[in-house]
Amino acid sequence: MPVSEALVRAKIPQDLAKDVGVESLGRTKARAFAQAFLKNSIRQQAHHEINNMLKRKALILGYARPKKDKSKRNRKKAKGLNARQKREMKIFQIKPEHQRYELFLPLHELWRQYVIDLCGGLKPTSNPQLVQQKLLKADFHGAIITVVRSKCPSYVGTTGILVQEFKHVFKIITKENKLKVIPKRNSVFAVEINGFVSHIYGSKFEQRASERSAKKFKVRGTIDL
Repeated sequence: MPVSEALVRAKIPQDLAKDVGVESLGRTKARAFAQAFLKNSIRQQAHHEINNMLKRKALILGYARPKKDKSKRNRKKAKGLNARQKREMKIFQIKPEHQRYELFLPLHELWRQYVIDLCGGLKPTSNPQLVQQKLLKADFHGAIITVVRSKCPSYVGTTGILVQEFKHVFKIITKENKLKVIPKRNSVFAVEINGFVSHIYGSKFEQRASERSAKKFKVRGTIDL
């Protein structure tokens, strides 16, 4: 038996017990005292309480963090074509056999219905300023537009269906089946929908359709070409 354990279990001398005022108990009484002390000091949880604690609890018995796939790191994202490559591949060029006005009439009908729904019906009682704000952010592919003013007189009067819109130009197909490229800058365009005529100032419209939908336009009294 170790020395420390022997000292703990050793009886207290009688002369020391009298001086300290401690009564030396027998082995049976000491064991009963220790058991009673532990029973009162340590809270005993009932069996049903333990079951309630473990009920509907997810116990993680073992966990190993999944290893990252190093092959995915080395993969490079596929790069899209740049502007030069798109021009070389002629992605945005319309073939001559497709440059026919009648082919784009269904597109115009779709655009017309789209704008009517966008502007809430385009009724005679509609607020012109509210309609104008809606049209500023609308997509004009399929609209019939007319050049009403331009610093280049040869563009004035040109009418057709807008088939392609870029940042600086409109591409329209005329009733004569001719593809015209009209610069936005220094030009004013008119768009007519159900008797409502809206004018587009191209110099203030030099954004792509996707960029224009998120742009905030400021209302100004006069706009110069």
